[in-house]
Amino acid sequence: MKRRGVVAGRVRGPREIGWREYVGLPDLGVPSMRAKIDTGARTSALHAANIERFERDGCDWVRFSPLTGRKSEMRCEAQLVHHRHIKNTGGSSEERPIIETTLVLGRYRWPIEVSLTNRDNMEFDLIVGRTAVRRYRMVVNPGRSYIAGLPLGPAVAAASA
Repeated sequence: MKRRGVVAGRVRGPREIGWREYVGLPDLGVPSMRAKIDTGARTSALHAANIERFERDGCDWVRFSPLTGRKSEMRCEAQLVHHRHIKNTGGSSEERPIIETTLVLGRYRWPIEVSLTNRDNMEFDLIVGRTAVRRYRMVVNPGRSYIAGLPLGPAVAAASA
């Protein structure tokens, strides 16, 4: 008897993750950090400071310091994808810079869009929004945490849609 969702030993159905997970942002030099998986947020958001916009080779870029609980401050640069008006937790709309970076969750990695903002009063330095997990068939179990384990290194498989 064939089991639904399994083909040749590979799970083809949704991947279960917890409401909190360890993730990596290797493009930004962050090997591991705690993140909240927030299906109520459309866009992912990273706690960042000293955000500066600049131009390089005719393209808009942003320079910033990701604040991820590390003792030393890093400076990162990323091409600006666009700006988006996003409602903060208080319900006020603010314009935020959006970059694209690689997210590593367990053994999977894929590109996500992330807004840069001050999250000083928030428990998590990164929230992973619903668009980041929906495309890759992730299902959030609100009763569990850290299901995926620590983010794996460079040999991580790409998540397929």
